[in-house]
Order: sequence, then C-alpha cells, then structure tokens
Amino acid sequence: MTNGVKTIIYPVKDLAKAKAIYSALLGVQPYMDEPYYVGFSVEGQDLGLDPQGHKKGMTAPVAYWHVDDIKAAVQGLLDAGAHALQEVKDVGKGKLIASVTDPDGNVVGLIQPA
Repeated sequence: MTNGVKTIIYPVKDLAKAKAIYSALLGVQPYMDEPYYVGFSVEGQDLGLDPQGHKKGMTAPVAYWHVDDIKAAVQGLLDAGAHALQEVKDVGKGKLIASVTDPDGNVVGLIQPA
C-alpha cells in the first residue's frame, strides 16, 4: 500500500549552495541540517539534499513513495520485474529507505516512515 510520493531527494555536489537555493525557493529553513543530509518540509512534502547522492549513482532527483511495509513493497516490485538498486536501509530513528529500477532504468524510491 502506498501513501503517495511525499519525498524527493536531489543529489548535490555543493551542499551549502544547494541549501541556499532551496531555502530561497521554498521560503523555509531546513528541519534537518547535517553534513550528510539537508531536509526541508513544506505543505506535507519533503525535499532532501544528499551530498553523497552522485557517489550512490543518483543522476537526477528521486521521488520516494511512502509505504506501510517496505520489505513487501520492494518484493512486490522485484516480482513484477524491477531490479534492486538499494537494499532496505535504516537511515535513522527507524525510517527505512530502498530503491529499485524499472525496466527503463527509472529509479523508484521507497520510504517506510518510522
């Protein structure tokens, strides 16, 4: 079961510059501001900046679908023909993320909130 796309993560090379640009665009300061991730929240939508994204293979922003059971969602996508990209990983406080690619190489991100 999905709860919709609620998070988009951008790979960035210069975190400080990206943070300034997205702060100006969104009109808010980040709710999380760490060297490894900067997160903004506006009207129920999260926007993240990942300075390690390019090293992880991200070539563009990735939309993350929020799901109730990430392991079942990943398995369902794999069974339907997707390919594993990032295994389920706890990114802090019980929040789990994973990603797969569809047959055309598009990245599908999944998040199970804590």
